[in-house]
Amino acid sequence: MKILAAVVTYNRCALLKRCIDHIRAQSRRPDAILVINNSSPDDTVEMLEAEKVGYVTQPNLGSAGGWARAIDEATARGFDAVWLMDDDGFPDAAALGLLEASLGDDVVCVSSVVLRENDPERFVFPFPRLNPDGFPVILALRRKLPKLEQLRSTAEGDLYPFAHLFNGALLPVSVSNEIGNVNPGYFMYGDEVDYFMRMKSRGKVFSNLRAHHFHPDVTTRAFTTEKFYYYVKNTIILNQLYFDKRALRNLLAVAAGLARTASRNSLAAMFSYVAGPRAPLLWRAIGRGLNGRIGKDFDG
Repeated sequence: MKILAAVVTYNRCALLKRCIDHIRAQSRRPDAILVINNSSPDDTVEMLEAEKVGYVTQPNLGSAGGWARAIDEATARGFDAVWLMDDDGFPDAAALGLLEASLGDDVVCVSSVVLRENDPERFVFPFPRLNPDGFPVILALRRKLPKLEQLRSTAEGDLYPFAHLFNGALLPVSVSNEIGNVNPGYFMYGDEVDYFMRMKSRGKVFSNLRAHHFHPDVTTRAFTTEKFYYYVKNTIILNQLYFDKRALRNLLAVAAGLARTASRNSLAAMFSYVAGPRAPLLWRAIGRGLNGRIGKDFDG
């Protein structure tokens, strides 16, 4: 299998260099590395040229536009599969070999589990418990599993039928030819869930519990106005498209966006969306989400 390792980057030169170093240290090395550069204003291009790493530069189309370009490039360049990741994480040395071995006729994508780089027993993105239909449960005392040992006790063997894509996901190009590319209209948030659900319609999608991808703890990052808006809007769109109990899930999406703002920014920032100057933005996100208005809504 001919595999392209594709990294989407924006303005994180030092972290990107770390990621590339770990890709090169794989026990099963990819056949090529390609960086999708969303017009980084820092020293990214100079670093890539010094390291002799292939890259393409495009306008900043967000993460979704980056994944779409990566899959297009893998297809056009004749690769059998593309290994997708962003710039601030990095793979364990055994990751790609484990992922490749997990693919099969009925397995259309397999991903690493994403662990905190400074606390590697804890997930960056907790895994949901799943109901019998394969949807994340919403009415349970413990809806998510924050630690690797908890997922091990739940999964059957090394594979769990859910994935947080684009942090070490291995995707055969033949699958993208069947289901289409990542929808760049999601821009920020939701593109991975949409693609996960589309892949599930084609076959099995797993996380391999032995394939590890390390990543900074995102709970320490500010939840910007742009992130809040697209999180609420795109989560509502996805609930309307794919999930059960939509009204309840939509309420939880708004509550989660507000909670993230309170914990990462401040209570004052949270209340600004409830009854302050940013309240129109919240209602716009809800309205456009319910109407399925996928797309980038702001310049910049």
